[in-house]
Amino acid sequence: MGKNQHVVPAGGKWGIKGEGNSKLTSTFDKQSDAIAAARQISKNQHSELFIHGRNGQIRERDSHGKDPFPPRG
Repeated sequence: MGKNQHVVPAGGKWGIKGEGNSKLTSTFDKQSDAIAAARQISKNQHSELFIHGRNGQIRERDSHGKDPFPPRG
């Protein structure tokens, strides 16, 4: 499983940041473009995608890992 990917606000733009990284992987003018690119990275790495709002708080998440189906419990 790869690094979780975060879509974060970045100085008026939107960036993709791998969990634990200090630098952005890439930046985009629109959040939707950043989400599409981060979703593809997350799928390739079988990791989680966290989408942050303008305030920096997580507003949505998406799992592309090896989650059991149906979920346990």
